Amino acid sequence: MSTIQTVNASADILRALLWQHNHAARLESLLQAKQAWYDENQQGFWSDWVRDVFDLRTANDFGLTVWAIILGLPLGAELPPNNGPRWAFGSAGSRRRNFGRGNFGSLSNTLAGLTTEQKRLALRLRYFQLVSRCTVPEINRYLAQVFEDVGSVYVLDAGNMEFATFVFSFVPSSPLEFILRNFDLLPRPAGVGLRFIVSAEGVWGFGPDNENFDNGNFYEF
Repeated sequence: MSTIQTVNASADILRALLWQHNHAARLESLLQAKQAWYDENQQGFWSDWVRDVFDLRTANDFGLTVWAIILGLPLGAELPPNNGPRWAFGSAGSRRRNFGRGNFGSLSNTLAGLTTEQKRLALRLRYFQLVSRCTVPEINRYLAQVFEDVGSVYVLDAGNMEFATFVFSFVPSSPLEFILRNFDLLPRPAGVGLRFIVSAEGVWGFGPDNENFDNGNFYEF
């Protein structure tokens, strides 16, 4: 999605004027009015369409719903009932009167919707999951694009096709963790398992990637 072609929606109506019309004031006025209409409506419409629908990085909720249909990804996650302590009102001695020892809960499955940013992230990962060859260099290039504003994320391959290990150099936020736990979207070859490592501590070591003297300790993943 980083190589989206720039769409030029402009239309130069004034090019229709021939040299012999240079002094046709009324004709020029009509074409200028039409040019202004095109600039506001035609060019504005397509620019907004690219931003709000076509480009997954900036699409609004309507555009993301269209993409969800195209990519076959539901924009919600079904959560099981909360079987832990629940906070509720009730008569004295009621089992549901549990102040201070639990949260609001549900007795049945609930459907949790996603925020706009969560939808963008989930759909971008889904798009790459469908078109990727799932080689390690390709996955790492795409992860660098998706998480460039958050931190470093990369995949490690143990070489035995058993697990793909995704390493996060930051602690995932709650919205990101929700996506990772409830949607299987991280790209990897078919039949390969999935593991996560969160390495948010400074690491002291040798080499171009771990040369971090005086800023951390030896660290075991």
